[in-house]
Amino acid sequence: MLFPTLAFGLFFLVAFLLNWLTRPHPMIWKIVMLGVSIFFYGWWNWRFVFLLLWAITSNWVAGTQIDKHLCAGSKRLAKNWMRTAIVGDLVLLGVFKYYDFFAVELSNLLGSSATVPLLELTLPVGISFFTFQAMSYVIDLHRRDIDPMPMLDFAVYLSFFPQLVAGPIVRAAEMAPQIRKQPDPRRVASGEAFHLILRGLFKKVVISSWLASAIVDDVFSNPESHSSQDVLIGIYGYAIQIYADFSGYTDIAIGVALLLGFRFPTNFDRPYSALSLREFWKRWHITLSSWLRDYLYIPLGGNRGKQSDTYRNLLLTMVLGGLWHGSTWNFVIWGFIHGIALSVERILPNRRNHPVIRWFVTFHIVCFAWVFFRADSLSSALDVIRALASLPSSAELTSSLSVLLLVGMMAAQFVPYSKSEDLKRILSRQRILVQGLTFGFGLVLIDLFGPEGVAPFIYFQF
Repeated sequence: MLFPTLAFGLFFLVAFLLNWLTRPHPMIWKIVMLGVSIFFYGWWNWRFVFLLLWAITSNWVAGTQIDKHLCAGSKRLAKNWMRTAIVGDLVLLGVFKYYDFFAVELSNLLGSSATVPLLELTLPVGISFFTFQAMSYVIDLHRRDIDPMPMLDFAVYLSFFPQLVAGPIVRAAEMAPQIRKQPDPRRVASGEAFHLILRGLFKKVVISSWLASAIVDDVFSNPESHSSQDVLIGIYGYAIQIYADFSGYTDIAIGVALLLGFRFPTNFDRPYSALSLREFWKRWHITLSSWLRDYLYIPLGGNRGKQSDTYRNLLLTMVLGGLWHGSTWNFVIWGFIHGIALSVERILPNRRNHPVIRWFVTFHIVCFAWVFFRADSLSSALDVIRALASLPSSAELTSSLSVLLLVGMMAAQFVPYSKSEDLKRILSRQRILVQGLTFGFGLVLIDLFGPEGVAPFIYFQF
């Protein structure tokens, strides 16, 4: 747990202090940010720093060539450089994340006639996030949506430590102007940042970790030994756990970035209040869903052409989105369920059902898909589903506290966004001393209510 908590706070303090001290020197400030980010990534495993540096160098060189050839009117060469950069990023991602998966499947297909050797490589933390950011940069350059970034600016953008290991996926168009205009550390949204960090820590340390240890892990590790009621509560619990875990990390990342003068895009907006799967994906992991829409779904054809083409594009996008999360059949099935559900929503006539019915159906499709996302294997996921469908029996894990927590977290999904903004404004209006005391008191409460030991963030594995 040292890496996601102590290291995160340590590197933030170092970056903030050096940011303050180097305010008059933009070049030094960028070097400091890059150095802190590289050291932060190397804290986990220094060998993979070279992987990150390669991604920075190769995509920046490709980007300069794309801009050069576009300015010279050679669109073909510019497109070739874009394709080369994308292929390079996908090879990087494919070798470390997907090679062994496809090697095993190919070996199974070939049987005893041949065996494909395994590499058994360690998955570099955050590789899915920084490769997607790199690809969006070269694609946006080719589309003329952005201007090329200086080498140092691009390095800061791709390695910026608050979102380096687990997002959100920030595009160059959002970060480049903020890097170019050096933030003033004396004018930061500290109240808003403290609110986000405390909210994120509470969701991760108290909500997510408690649900994992008290309900979810037991149900998914041994579903056949639990009642159908416990299994159902375990599935609901995981839906809340992964939301609290990932949105909690996002809140912390956005808050830390705010303290350094950067504003990231919103990544979650009460997703479990959605009345359709389409709306759910506008509220869940927004930076990924918008990336998949802009760089995969629309280039595939989007909803242009025949309806069958639209359904195909939806299915391909969601299956590939599932594979982005991990190299197992479970993630493929998870994406397939969402792709089918999104297609069925489009096939159905204009929905005039009661909003409660629409919410109920949407939420339970999402929860059903989470079973495959959480389970260790396909057989484990099927075991959970079989246990859910078994005859009711006495519940052991279900308690009034767990039910109250789940109901409370679901109810919070329907609290108007303006209420959260009110809390930010109240804290922002206080003096910095009051803000600091409030932040410290909040940390003490979180530590008091949190369980002993906190699991790593779920999305660190992606």
